Amino acid sequence: MSLLVVGSVAFDAIETPLGKVERTLGGAASYFALAASHFAPVRIVAVVGDDFTKKEEAAFRGRKIDLSGLERATGKSFFWSGRYSLNMNERTTLATELNVFADFRPTLPDPYRDSKFVFLGNIDPTLQRSVLQQMRQKPKVAALDTMNYWISGTPEALRQALKDIHILMINDDETRQLTGEHNLLRAAKAVFKMGPRTLVIKRGEHGALMIHEKFIFSVPAFPLEEVRDPTGAGDSFAGGFMGYLASVGRINDKTLRSAMVYGSVVGSFTVESFGVERLASVTRREIAARARHFSKLTAFRL
Repeated sequence: MSLLVVGSVAFDAIETPLGKVERTLGGAASYFALAASHFAPVRIVAVVGDDFTKKEEAAFRGRKIDLSGLERATGKSFFWSGRYSLNMNERTTLATELNVFADFRPTLPDPYRDSKFVFLGNIDPTLQRSVLQQMRQKPKVAALDTMNYWISGTPEALRQALKDIHILMINDDETRQLTGEHNLLRAAKAVFKMGPRTLVIKRGEHGALMIHEKFIFSVPAFPLEEVRDPTGAGDSFAGGFMGYLASVGRINDKTLRSAMVYGSVVGSFTVESFGVERLASVTRREIAARARHFSKLTAFRL
């Protein structure tokens, strides 16, 4: 089924203990779309500047990614620069230049308005809500990502956006900040009262935890000998998760659990190289093989 993502397409400069790149394709929507396109057709709504050329666009071509909603504006594209610590768990932002993204107002092309699956990337909650208001009918599944900036700066707008959301995908600290609850199970109950019925907590190197109204499911991060760049791992996880759900077209205990596994697997490929390089080259066969390996690593009998 159709999968819509609204977020950022950007340029990144990244430095880790294993090297650095001065300028590479980045942005939450880029990682999400490349990850999700291995499972289902993806529609992107984002904005780029006139420095975004055919070279960068080529990363999306030849895939099930519709760029009709990629707005072109005069000026520079969103740019982010960051440096990671030796253990890769801490990140220092060196520069954030919103550029054309500062005036981004998502406008859905008419064919996008019937998307059954929607992922609202980390942008102003007012804009997230405006996307849902442009839909011809409520999507089958709407998922949302946010961050501490919006949680503390625009709490009421975020709560309004959450009313129409099925799945909330955030990290541990954001979950606690949003709900005021330190215990994640109690925090999930508070989230359910806001609207979502499923909370997916991204936990970096510790994997991810899904708390649904009726069950709990946890996956570890796939073990790797070398992590070159953690940037975009969470967005790739979200892309794998939502892409799988859109591919099967139904939401239940089994499909949600499988989506968690595929999200973790796709995210594990992303961190093997800088930027979207590995994510853009991985094949569906490699993803399936790693998913089978993942199953063996986590299977047990009582």
